[in-house]
Amino acid sequence: MKVLTKQAGSARPPFRARPVRTGGGLSVRIDVRSLTVVVLLLVAAVTASVVLIGTGDFPIPAGDVLKTLFGNGEVGQEFIVNELRLPRVLVGLLVGASLGLGGALFQAISRNPLGSPDVLGLAQGSTAGALTVIVLFSGSAAEVTLGALFGGLVTGLAIYVLAWKRGVHGYRLVLVGIGVSAMAVAVNGYLLTKADIVDAARAVVWMTGSLNGRDWEQVWPLLGLWAVLVPLVLGNARGLYMLEMGDDVAYALGVRVERTRLLLMLAAVLLTAAATAAAGPVAFVALTAPQLARRLTRAPGPNLMPAMCMGATLLVVADWASQRAFGADQLPVGVVTGVLGGVYLLWLLVTERKAGRI
Repeated sequence: MKVLTKQAGSARPPFRARPVRTGGGLSVRIDVRSLTVVVLLLVAAVTASVVLIGTGDFPIPAGDVLKTLFGNGEVGQEFIVNELRLPRVLVGLLVGASLGLGGALFQAISRNPLGSPDVLGLAQGSTAGALTVIVLFSGSAAEVTLGALFGGLVTGLAIYVLAWKRGVHGYRLVLVGIGVSAMAVAVNGYLLTKADIVDAARAVVWMTGSLNGRDWEQVWPLLGLWAVLVPLVLGNARGLYMLEMGDDVAYALGVRVERTRLLLMLAAVLLTAAATAAAGPVAFVALTAPQLARRLTRAPGPNLMPAMCMGATLLVVADWASQRAFGADQLPVGVVTGVLGGVYLLWLLVTERKAGRI
C-alpha cells in the first residue's frame, strides 16, 4: 500500500482572503470563510456545552444554566452547575480542542491525512505510561496523569529519533509511528495480563476514554498548558504552512525547517499527552477534526483554529450523545467517538482509494 503524501481536500481551489489594513499601516489577510467557520463552530460548542450542563438526573433549563453561570442562579443549581457539571464540560472542551490542534499539527508535519496521534501511537504510548502507574505502582489519579504525560513524551521522542534520517519526512514518520503504536499496544496488553482484577478493571475504564468524574483538578493543568502551547503554535503557523509545501521551499523562504518541525512536534505531543492524561485515550477526534475543518473551510494549510474548534465541538456533542442517545445506558465518550471515527476512517480510505492515492 502506498503511503498517503497529500492532504485530503488540498486539490480544492485556493481560498479567498480579504486584506484588512490597520491604523498603523499594517496589512493582514483574513480568510472570510475560515473565520466564519470558526465563529459558527464556537457558537455550536457553546450551545452544546450549555445543553450538556443542563443534562442529567436533575435537568436544568438552558436559561437557568446561563443565569447560574453568570452568578444569578439558585443555591442548588449553583452547586450542580459550577461544582459538578461545568468542570466536566470544560475538560471536554479543552481535551477536544487539544486533540484537534495536535492532530492538525501532525497531519501538517507529515503531510498525510492519516498522520494523527491515533495512528502514530502517541495515545497508545500515553496509555502505556498510565497503565504502568496503575498496574505496577497502584498510583493515585495525579500519578496516573504524570505517567500518561511521561509515556506520551517518551513515545514522541522515540518516533522522532527512529524517523530521523537527514531530517524527518512525512511518510517515514507515519510508518515509524505505526510500528511504535503496535509495540505500545503489545505493552498495554502485557500490563493488563499482569494486573489483579481491581487494577485491571480500573485500567480498562481509563483506557476507554471518559469524562466521568472530571473536576477542577483536571481543568487547571490543561488551562496552564494551553496558555503556553497555543500561543507558541500559532506564532509558528507561518512556518508550518511553509513546511506543507516541502522542505526545500520552506528553506528557500527562510524557515528553520528542523527547528520548527521539532518545536511543533513537541507541542503536539504535549497537547495529545495532556488530553490523554485528563480523559484517557479518546479515539479518533485528532484524526477527524482537522479533516472535517479542512472540508468546511476549503482552505489550504493546517487550519489550526478551525481544527481546534471542531475538536472541542465534536467531543462535547459526543459526550451529550453518550449520556442521552442510548436510553438508560450511559456510555463512555470514547466509545461514541470510536464508532463515529471508525466510520469516518473507512470513508476516508475509500475516498483516497478512488482518488488513486492508496
